[in-house]
Formats: sequence, C-alpha cells, structure tokens
Amino acid sequence: MASPPGHFLEGKTIVVAGAGMAGLAFAIALRKHWNPSLVPPTIRIYERDTTETAERRQGFSLSLAGYDETGGLYALKQLGLLEKIIPHVISGLDDSSSFKLWNPDWSQILSVRFTPAAGLPSSGIRIARKNLKKVLLDEAEDGVAITWDAACTSARRLERGKVLVTVSRGQAKTTSEEECDFLVCADGSKSRLRASLRPDDVLQYQGAVQLGGLATFDEIPSPIAPMNWGVATSNGAGVALFASPVDDKSVVWAFSHLAEEAPPPLDPESREQRQAVLEKCLELGSMYGEPFPSLVRATDMDTVFSMPAKDKQPFAHDVSLGSIAFLGDSNHAVSPFAGYGASLALKDGWDLAEQLCKARRLEDAMRAYDTISVPRAKKIIAMSHGRIRDMHAVGVRWYIFKLLSTIGGFFLWLTGRS
Repeated sequence: MASPPGHFLEGKTIVVAGAGMAGLAFAIALRKHWNPSLVPPTIRIYERDTTETAERRQGFSLSLAGYDETGGLYALKQLGLLEKIIPHVISGLDDSSSFKLWNPDWSQILSVRFTPAAGLPSSGIRIARKNLKKVLLDEAEDGVAITWDAACTSARRLERGKVLVTVSRGQAKTTSEEECDFLVCADGSKSRLRASLRPDDVLQYQGAVQLGGLATFDEIPSPIAPMNWGVATSNGAGVALFASPVDDKSVVWAFSHLAEEAPPPLDPESREQRQAVLEKCLELGSMYGEPFPSLVRATDMDTVFSMPAKDKQPFAHDVSLGSIAFLGDSNHAVSPFAGYGASLALKDGWDLAEQLCKARRLEDAMRAYDTISVPRAKKIIAMSHGRIRDMHAVGVRWYIFKLLSTIGGFFLWLTGRS
C-alpha cells in the first residue's frame, strides 16, 4: 500500500515498547506497507526481557484462527510469513486433529473444524509460542534494532509533538530518556506505559482461575493424541479442563474453577506451593478419568502455574496524549479463555501499520485503526466471558449448554465439519 507523498512519518523515529507478537508484527508490516520511494522511519524496539528470559517464557502453545480475516493465521499470510510458519504447526493442517469438547470420561461431545478463509490452509492451527516468536524475530530483525533487557517505563508528550520515553536498562535499572516521533506501546497486559499514561485503565478479574503446567511423555496419551486439543467438561461440577499438545512429547493443560477472589501469585521459589496446586487439581478434578491423573503426575514442577482470568476492554486512542498507539494486550488484554490473544496482537500490528501508511495525518490513521480494532477486541472479550460462564456452568444452565453442544456436534458431523 503506497504512502502519500511527504508522509508524516518519513525519516522519523518510531519506538516500539515490547518485542512480542504485536510489536514485531507492527515492525514487519510497516516495512511491507511503506512506499519505497520515501525515506523510511527508523524503528527501535525495546524489550524488557533478556534473550534468555524470553526463551524460557515461550514454553507453551497457542492457537491462531484462520476462519476469517480477523485471525492470526490470516495476519501471517498478510505479513508474508505463512510458508515459514507451516513447518512449525502442531495441529490443524489435516483432518487428523481438531478442537474437541469432551465429557469427564473423555468421550466426545463435539469436534469442530471451520472452513478456512480464502488463501489459508486451515481454519485454525496450534503452534508452539517459541516457534512463532522465532519466525517473527528473524523477520523483524532485518533492518530493525532490538534492544533486550530494556523496559519502557513511562512516556510523556513534548510541546513540539515528539514523545519522551523513559527506558530502564539491565539489572541495575539505569534509566535514560529518549525522544521519538511515534511511540507504539506493545508491552503486554501489565503495560507500564499504560499505567503511566492511563493509570485508571486496569485489568479486571473475571472470577475464574486456571491451574496447570506442562506434562511430558514418551507418547502423548489418547484422546489428546495424535494432536487433538480442547476442553473436557465436568457435567455441571463447575470446573473445566483444557489440554493441548505442544509437540509430539508434551501437553500443556489447565484446570479451571470459579473463585470470588483472584489468588496471590505463586512464589517462584516455593516447590511446596506448586505441589499444592497439583494436589488441588486432583482433588477438584476427581471426576476426570485418564489421562488427567497422568497429566498431573507427568507435569514438570518448574512449569506449574496459577493464573487468574483477567482482561480489560479496548479503548479508542486519545491524540491529546501524544503520538502514541497501544497494541495487543496493552490496549485490550484478554484472558486464556479467549484463545485469541495472539491473533488480536498480530492483526493489530498489521492494521496499525496499514492505516499509518495510508493516511495523510496521524489523527486520521488512529481513527481508522480504532474503527477496526476496538469492535474486534470487544467481540472476543465478550466471547471469552461467555466461555467462562458456559464451561463452569452448574444446574439448569449446564444442561442447556450440554444439550446445545450435543445438537451442535451432531449438526457438524452431518455437514462434514467435525
């Protein structure tokens, strides 16, 4: 998409806070959209993690939707990375795997396969987060400077239209201030820049907690094998269990239950707390047959987590704050129940870059971007809230959900989409 002559970002400096899905997608997309006859902006990415920390944080798998143009798989096609991603796909490229809804005994309630969007090989895939991140990093690092172990902690608008960003570096937390012409905040759900610029815009607890970890086997047990993923219901007991392969040996699982208050974070040094998480899962999930007990027993203690479901609604940009954009979780954090966080991040990066390159003014670009991104995120967050209600339903609501799911599964089987 050609940029108008004399583009407002020509030869300027862009700072991107965060080398996650949204920030990397933006950097890649801007290079692809930019008019080659114009001087490109300089992009500097600051990432709070070290390269070693970033590698450790990429242990699980995620889903990328491909059934319409809002999905992450479609974004990868737009970014020109689809062919590089395909070799890393865990499941979704053939008929041997699909999303499943199971009973507590792991008998199938329904199996879902949507029709892929035009030009895509699948309606949805699962991929190891580390592999997706590596493909994005390899592409973004061509012409973009990434500084690791450097967190953007605050920002403020300068009178002449620039933005002053405070950067904290290394374990010593030495700080410096850097000017830029445009700041992209892509620093995650606990965004320090959002806290600085929009202090009242915080995450909201949605009443559910996920407990789980990464289990490793010589051979993944059935029915998760060969590469199925999905949710095991509890027949109205108010809990649910998610399981998905990460590779041909490992399964990430998450047992969820309702709780009035979000639990405190696990002490990373406490093996006792992690063991207590596993014991709680076995106690509350006693209705689940194999392979659930085996998943718990095979879990690497270092991967055990306790994750309260938190999210926040998206917001439209206020240009009075300055030349600043918020992408991905920094704008509209979603909980794991959405299953769409990576898709939203990738699409945000592509869409913002496209609107910036098409517009003649920053205000026009941000208005056009908000028109696309805000309704998309609101829809996904509403869907995730519905999933929390349905997956943990009890009483009459549970029986209604089970009936509708069973009917839906039969219909999908009739139409060849199961």
